[in-house]
Amino acid sequence: MAVERTERRSELRIGFFVWEYPPRLVGGLGTYADYITREFVSLGHDVSVFTLNDGQLKTHEIVRGIDVQRPLIVDSSAIFPMLVTDDLKKWGTNIKFFNDIFIYNILSATKFINYCVRKEEIGYDVACFHDWLSSISGLIIKQELKMPIVFHVHSTEWGRTGGAGSEVVTHLENTSAQVSDQIVTVSHAMKDDLTRHGWPEPKIDVVWNGVDPDIYDPNKVKAEEAEKIREIYGVKEGDQMILFLGRLTWVKGVRNLVQAMTFVLQEYPRAKLVILGKGEEQRDIEELAKRLGISENVRSRFEFVPEEERIQHYAASDMCVFPSTYEPFGIVSLEAMSMGKPLVVGARGVVGFREQVVSTGTEQNGVHVNGENPADIAWGIKECLKDPERARDWGRNGRQRVIKYFTWRKVAEQTIDIYSKLIK
Repeated sequence: MAVERTERRSELRIGFFVWEYPPRLVGGLGTYADYITREFVSLGHDVSVFTLNDGQLKTHEIVRGIDVQRPLIVDSSAIFPMLVTDDLKKWGTNIKFFNDIFIYNILSATKFINYCVRKEEIGYDVACFHDWLSSISGLIIKQELKMPIVFHVHSTEWGRTGGAGSEVVTHLENTSAQVSDQIVTVSHAMKDDLTRHGWPEPKIDVVWNGVDPDIYDPNKVKAEEAEKIREIYGVKEGDQMILFLGRLTWVKGVRNLVQAMTFVLQEYPRAKLVILGKGEEQRDIEELAKRLGISENVRSRFEFVPEEERIQHYAASDMCVFPSTYEPFGIVSLEAMSMGKPLVVGARGVVGFREQVVSTGTEQNGVHVNGENPADIAWGIKECLKDPERARDWGRNGRQRVIKYFTWRKVAEQTIDIYSKLIK
């Protein structure tokens, strides 16, 4: 039976549209979706996730109490260039990616509207959709059902591409901002950026992302596990292991970090930079390290690493560096903080790291730098390395800050509060 709006339950029924979801993870958005939906259910709410199927996953299953829908898609990428704008024709081989996103959205919205709501009469209270990747679903649902929709913005096309991105994606983002009933974004830096670009400030709320300090707990990693990680990368006793973890794309500042190592090695010749991740800059990183003559001090593993191994890498490191020039939030820094590691983070531009990392005072847990400047990145690294005991204090402060402000339970409670106010 449909839920009567005059006799509302205290629990909410949420339609949750996100293009990546376990076991298919690509980046931070999938991690967010994984943890936040678990917390919604733990708080007593019903969640139906609609996500992309790569053709190898079940089309419907219940995972930890979460209803997961993965409609099978088809490849119509050969047809798109005949029908769509010149902008999409420029995507080249990437048109297959847009095809997958488009078909996923159409099938998901159709199943949600015609099967779940109209046939099964499931009384959803709200539909939330995450980034442009699920925006088509949100727009269709709003048009067909007139129900409240919430647009969660984790990044933007202009930010990811430096203003040179797809007109179609930008149009989807802007339209979603205008049509949605509420916008939720991940940092105050991001809210300011959205407002500067003309998005309606009164309906933008900020909810930080989170981390699970029970999983990201340095006390749960055995010393021999951490030592094994250091051995893999040739980090010997007395060496310093500097860890970068993330997508290898220009906004992450990884090439600037490699250049920074030339300055660091002048004072700390035993420092080793370990780069963990994959992306379009893999070859550039290797060639740059070779050209600078520091290949022995820059070790890379170009692949997506499972969570357990990521935790071991954090535990093995002496510090973590994330010199992003565009990073609306950045969950990796929370993971490192929860693991008790001092941080050097980019803090110039649209970067949420500066809201996580305290750079001065008694609660300091790291250093802010200009991610566009290799010399400034090097200064931050050396600030951490020159006083190991102080760096350990920063790490302890970071973990306490996570427990106080950045748990997934807090994220879920704040998000549910926004949904509830919107519904009322």
